[in-house]
Amino acid sequence: MEQAEILKIKRRIKTLSPREMEVFRLVAGGMLSKQIAFKRGISLQTIKVHRGRVMQKIAGQNRHRTYPFRQKAGVTSSQG
Repeated sequence: MEQAEILKIKRRIKTLSPREMEVFRLVAGGMLSKQIAFKRGISLQTIKVHRGRVMQKIAGQNRHRTYPFRQKAGVTSSQG
């Protein structure tokens, strides 16, 4: 992978708020929005809002596209 592409992805990820980053990691790790809401003790609608913002910021069309962004940028589910 080209270094410029990696830097572009990392810049996009840096625009995420702490909560968006948390949701990003969990979605990319395979969790469903409903599971994240339960785990974090917040409403499903709130998770959907955060998830939507994550998708806009990193240009992901679905949760399966978040994994390549996460992997390329070196973000792991355990970071936080």
